Amino acid sequence: MAAARVLLLLAGRPVSPSFVQSVCRLLGAGPGLGPWPTHCSLKRGRLVLSDGPFPGASTRLPLQRPPFCPFVALDQQQLRTPGAELPTNRGVDLGVAVMLQSSDQTVLLTRRTRTLSVSPNLWVHPGGHVELDEELLDGGLRELWEESGLQLPQGQFSWVPLGLWEARIQPNPSEVSAFMWLGPDVAAAVAATEDGTETPRHLPQELPPSVLTAELEEDGGARPLALPVSTLLRTTPTTAEGKERVSSGTKFALRLWLQHVHR
Repeated sequence: MAAARVLLLLAGRPVSPSFVQSVCRLLGAGPGLGPWPTHCSLKRGRLVLSDGPFPGASTRLPLQRPPFCPFVALDQQQLRTPGAELPTNRGVDLGVAVMLQSSDQTVLLTRRTRTLSVSPNLWVHPGGHVELDEELLDGGLRELWEESGLQLPQGQFSWVPLGLWEARIQPNPSEVSAFMWLGPDVAAAVAATEDGTETPRHLPQELPPSVLTAELEEDGGARPLALPVSTLLRTTPTTAEGKERVSSGTKFALRLWLQHVHR
């Protein structure tokens, strides 16, 4: 069994949650969606979380879960499905998403290809799985390079993306089918939508009807595409699985980014 990637401190005691357990619930989060302030630290590629301060905690971050998280009502689900076998020997994995801000205060979003088995056709930030013994920052930089072709020079960026650099985007067509630079006005509208509710029928008057997107072609080139803003405002689960939309985690990250920009 691989070493645990996520470690919780519960009443001062370390606990390695299994795949079938809700991290939010173990940390004492209520029945809502959050966010909940969580103390955290990254040690040798392992993420340590606690609901209270602990020695070595480097920061305090909001923790949130989506409204359709299957682990929120996992116990009830097990009761409704007699004999269901869940992977109890599997730990909680560690991933990273990169919110890359340009000098004109736009952020990079990429659309996952429709052929992917997990979350196809979703607009997300570049990111993915953090390898074993890989630090979070290194994993984020690797995923950013693999998916977009952007390789950030060491010493010219920070964890809070305030640096200035110049690079050419070369997305990986096996993982990304389109990309855009999203401005704060549309980003705020997207972040304000709530999954689990009806998709807004009308756009706010101050929003443009579409945003400029670059869609990848089979020969490796890209063509401009005017993507309707209404596509970015779609919610789930009111839309069909695989329908093009912005993921819940990306909306949460956009809200955090907008708070940072306003500060």
